[in-house]
Amino acid sequence: MKPVLLTALLPLALVACTPSGGDTPATAEPAAETTMPVPAEAGTAATLDAVVAGDWRTPEFVERDSFRNPAATLGFFGLQPDHTLIEITPGGGWYAEILAPYLRERGQYIAAVVDPDALAEDRRDYPTRALAGLEERFGQGPDQFDRAQVVRYNPDSPQFGEPGSADMVVTFRNVHNWLGNDQAEGMFKGFFDVLKPGGVLGVTDHRAAADAPDYDGSGYVREDRMIALAEAAGFQFDASSEINANPADTKDHANGVWTLPPTNRHDEADAEKYAQIGESDRMTLRFVKPE
Repeated sequence: MKPVLLTALLPLALVACTPSGGDTPATAEPAAETTMPVPAEAGTAATLDAVVAGDWRTPEFVERDSFRNPAATLGFFGLQPDHTLIEITPGGGWYAEILAPYLRERGQYIAAVVDPDALAEDRRDYPTRALAGLEERFGQGPDQFDRAQVVRYNPDSPQFGEPGSADMVVTFRNVHNWLGNDQAEGMFKGFFDVLKPGGVLGVTDHRAAADAPDYDGSGYVREDRMIALAEAAGFQFDASSEINANPADTKDHANGVWTLPPTNRHDEADAEKYAQIGESDRMTLRFVKPE
């Protein structure tokens, strides 16, 4: 694990759901630099909606709000403005653009990203580009992101910080990647170790049908499989929410979840069909580390 302050980092992008992840830096240009600071009241419990509405957010990311419901999702997880929160593999920064400003005054936002140096040389290209893209985005908004931190982790033996140091760990549309790479058990153990007793793990991912296999490479994961992974690491399952459900998603697409927006891996003739479906049906789950 290599902790790094953002002010020392400038040239990041990690991914949360392409064929091995999703909101890649290439799918959306970063928002133009803005001199408008986070609202003075940001960092208080009443201002999550104000931060979601911040004009520093990348416009293409804002277009996804109706599918990803960030304020409701973070509210369900129980996020508080004084939390130390670790986001695991933040991709192009979709949630980071909300979380880092919200926690800037009273809490701490930490982005946990794959350390390219921990990988074989032929696997470093994407993580290196991803890391650079996220750092670049953070550097464009010092009024929002100057207090964010980044830690790099080895996905084969993940450590995300000092044991018992975080109030919350969140990850969005990533677990299917770790299942595909046989890394999921180690990742959940790392989440458990870094959380304080009573700390919360919040997870969303593409929800498979109840009779789907354990993992078939489609990007979809059964909800009971997700719960079993967390419980095997020591977590207690606390609650689920239908905030990010999409009953229009039939989950039988030729290119798996990547057929749907925002990846849109389909024939151009089918664009309207998949636009009408929208983003995937997603489980939203809350787990707690026992006191």
